[in-house]
Amino acid sequence: MLSLIVAMLIAGFVIGALGRLVVPGPNPMGIFSTILVGLAGSFAGGIVGRIIFGPRYSYAVGLSLIVSVLCTALIVYVLQRPRRR
Repeated sequence: MLSLIVAMLIAGFVIGALGRLVVPGPNPMGIFSTILVGLAGSFAGGIVGRIIFGPRYSYAVGLSLIVSVLCTALIVYVLQRPRRR
């Protein structure tokens, strides 16, 4: 159980960091926020990918990574947008 939690935290950090790199400009987020955004983007990417590509989506690792990073980048953009004004 502990290894699952650690793996989810690491995956959330990696996906969150990649999502932050996609969005241009400074992103003043800490590590905890990056992990939360990465986990939310991965969850949203899983749902979107399953809806668009069907039940075999979970076997396409590269495609699921791309969709998760894009969903995370969208979340980072939405969170960053009110700060620009």
